[in-house]
Order: sequence, then C-alpha cells, then structure tokens
Amino acid sequence: MSDLRDLYQELILDHTKHPRNFGKVEGATSQADGHNPLCGDRVRVFLRIENDVVTGISFEGSGCAISTASASMMTEGLKGKNIAEVRKLFHQFHELLTNDSGRLPDLDALGKLAVFSGVKEFPVRVKCATLAWHTMNAALDHQEQQVSTE
Repeated sequence: MSDLRDLYQELILDHTKHPRNFGKVEGATSQADGHNPLCGDRVRVFLRIENDVVTGISFEGSGCAISTASASMMTEGLKGKNIAEVRKLFHQFHELLTNDSGRLPDLDALGKLAVFSGVKEFPVRVKCATLAWHTMNAALDHQEQQVSTE
C-alpha cells in the first residue's frame, strides 16, 4: 500500500504542477462549467467530439491539487475514447470514490486514475476529485447550467 501512496503523491503533484491539456481546445463542440463551493474549485471543460469520439478535451480553471490533478488526468484518459467508453470510465471513477460496499471497480480499466482510490479516505476531497468529471458529463450532454458539487 505504501507504493500506491507514493505513486499517488507523485502523480498528483506532477499533474498539479504541470497540468496536461490546460487551456481551450481548438474547435470545441461543447463546454461546461463546474464549481465546488466548499473548496472554491472552478473548472471549465472543453470537448471536441467527432464521429462519436473525443478527439479533443481540455480544461481551464483553478482549484486545489486534487481538483487540478483529476482534471488533468481525466483529459489524458478520455482523449480518443468513444462516448460509451467515456461514460463507462466516468462511472468506474465515480464508483472508485463513492462506493461503500468495500469492493473496488476494475482498477486495470482505470489505469493511472486508480491512484485516486486514496481520496476516498477523505470524503470532503471526493468532491474535488469528481468536479471535472461531472463537468465533463455536463459538456457531453450540452448542459448549460453550471455544475455544482453541492
């Protein structure tokens, strides 16, 4: 478990200091805004969907380390996936952080995102980790209303 915690810390710090896909993606076909009032995180997610595939995804905003790292890793994990795969990965990630049954989702399917399993130990931080994901879902659905974690 110590190795997983070390990996968790390394990945979170790396993606916080050097977020991937930060800025507005060219040719975005949808976007959505999200806010976590408890922590103050704000995110805007941009999607470019072509032929049912995420060909571009990025984010802008400011937030805590967990929020920024989650958004960064989400953009890396979703690019190139079709909409069904994106929705499935959203549900697997959400289950990783919110399922109280004691069973874990398929960690192999989550890839590097599995490092967020440690966030579950800090319930207040779950909202930080899932904000970008809920915002991405809103962008998929062309939802105009801002996403809130409250």
